[in-house]
Amino acid sequence: MAKYVDGFVIAIPVKNLPTYQKMAKEAAKVWKKYGALEYFECVGEDLSPKTGGMKILKFPQMVKAKRGETVVFSFVVYKSRAHRDSVNGKVMKDPFMAKYENKPMPFDMKRMAYGGFKTIVDL
Repeated sequence: MAKYVDGFVIAIPVKNLPTYQKMAKEAAKVWKKYGALEYFECVGEDLSPKTGGMKILKFPQMVKAKRGETVVFSFVVYKSRAHRDSVNGKVMKDPFMAKYENKPMPFDMKRMAYGGFKTIVDL
């Protein structure tokens, strides 16, 4: 069965990484509690890779990263889209979410990219 992935890319001030990491560790526990198969938060390390002359859009450009910011790429793995919808429905009702409601995030939500993806290769 093909898995389903929610993916996120954000620009975040480097100074806010410890706060974000703490929040993300809590979030991972909540998502996994409700059935997410895997949960990843990855901070940019090589954000200007050599491309052999190919013209590509790099992650910092995509999220309009500013001086002093880096990029975080995150993804959560589910059994299927229906499983994702079920897990996220439960997560949204968890007290963890209320903890962050109406509080400023350690990153600019307006520059976050998000989407759900059906896997087409899973080796």
